[in-house]
Amino acid sequence: MLCFFPKQSMALLTLTLFILLSLVSLSDGGSVGVNYGRIANNLPSASKVVNLLKSQNLEKVKVYDTDPAVLKALSGSGIKVTVDLPNELLYSVAKRQSFAYSWVKKNVAVYYPSTQIESIAVGNEVFVDPNNTTLFLLPAMKNIHNALVKFNLDSKIKVSSPIALSALQNSYPSSAGSFRPELIVPVFKPMLDFLRQTSSFLMVNAYPFFAYESNSDVISLDYALFRENPGVVDGGNRLRYFSLFDAQVDAVFAAMSALKYDDIPLVVTETGWPSKGDGNEIGASLENAAAYNGNLVRRVLTGGGTPLRPKADLTVYLFALFNENKKNGPTSERNYGLFYPSQEKVYNIPFTVEGLKNYKDSPSPSPVTGSRRVTAPVTGGANGLGNVKGMTWCVANGDAGKERLQSALDYACGEGGADCHPIQPGSTCYDPNTLEAHASFAFNSYYQKKGRAIGTCYFGGAGSVVTQPPKYGCAKMRGRESSVDPM
Repeated sequence: MLCFFPKQSMALLTLTLFILLSLVSLSDGGSVGVNYGRIANNLPSASKVVNLLKSQNLEKVKVYDTDPAVLKALSGSGIKVTVDLPNELLYSVAKRQSFAYSWVKKNVAVYYPSTQIESIAVGNEVFVDPNNTTLFLLPAMKNIHNALVKFNLDSKIKVSSPIALSALQNSYPSSAGSFRPELIVPVFKPMLDFLRQTSSFLMVNAYPFFAYESNSDVISLDYALFRENPGVVDGGNRLRYFSLFDAQVDAVFAAMSALKYDDIPLVVTETGWPSKGDGNEIGASLENAAAYNGNLVRRVLTGGGTPLRPKADLTVYLFALFNENKKNGPTSERNYGLFYPSQEKVYNIPFTVEGLKNYKDSPSPSPVTGSRRVTAPVTGGANGLGNVKGMTWCVANGDAGKERLQSALDYACGEGGADCHPIQPGSTCYDPNTLEAHASFAFNSYYQKKGRAIGTCYFGGAGSVVTQPPKYGCAKMRGRESSVDPM
């Protein structure tokens, strides 16, 4: 039946439809969660944390263990939870199915469904774990899934494992994204097969801050912070990128596509920006942290995927809920929090579509430089000499003691992002197989990556700078290692 309306009615109808479509486009976006780390001695109780999450309308949280107090506090909250099986348990879970059954029963099944556990992160950034747990990853993932099947939870709880961008051989341009060759056959192909078979997703930790910090002379700060910029055209696929975050995510998508796994979704399990850092940590500031996280929330919640996968909405977990005062490493490591332990916001950003209505990014009054462009591609994983500003190296201090050396080695190879693959068993720099030799290699990798800046060879007193070549043959001078998308 045809209906005719006066011009005023038609105008009103058009306006109403426009508003409705606008609301739909906002509500059809991705989702934002938060990482709840607890390496601190001054955090509020788990029950207070849950109340904080609810007050901010944060409906997803990722934790790094299965602490009973935390999981009990989350019971009945309606908040969806991702729990972690620590790297140190990978061997036991991989070798014994009975151990996996017991772990799932004790740490997952007993809390579900009152605590809405939706996924299990098996390990975290395993490929940079100095304890060489890579070969145990896939068997552990399979055994955890088998345990979920036993408890009839496999259709409700997914299994995956977060990877760092260091698992990529190349990340620039995004279209050339590829996994490290030595990991493709033994790890990535079977892991991606597993994710496909179980209808799961790949977990990825992506930090544009690290790329910007190391390459502020070639990456625009606006590009790193989702601010207005002319964009970067990928020479391989001719797509234009307006944020470093999208470029990093698409590098992972391209790496999966190269192996014929275009159908597997991706979840960004960690991303963030520090509100404070040491003098040499370029870009670490409260203004930049607020801009990155606030603009990221807007970018995720308003819908749309990346240039390479435009229809795939993103799920992103911000790192982290609190500043954690007991974390090792540079000052930035203790200042990724959205909240102080007092539960006061470090900076004011929204976490919901409703909050975005009044959100406006306030540019820093003292922007960090970094607008120069480069014309040559920069690839990750470079191990050659380069940008040498003086012949200095960072080596382990044998007098620091095994415990301190091991802790510093774990940091350097883990959160520090040092290239520790060469000191894994069977690799070129595994021998001499001593803690001091491996620590020297890792410390020096981190030191060179940080541009040999003051304070980057401290490691809590476990490292020291030398002006003569290290006695360990493999702890040689290494160039800056990073994967960037220049702007």
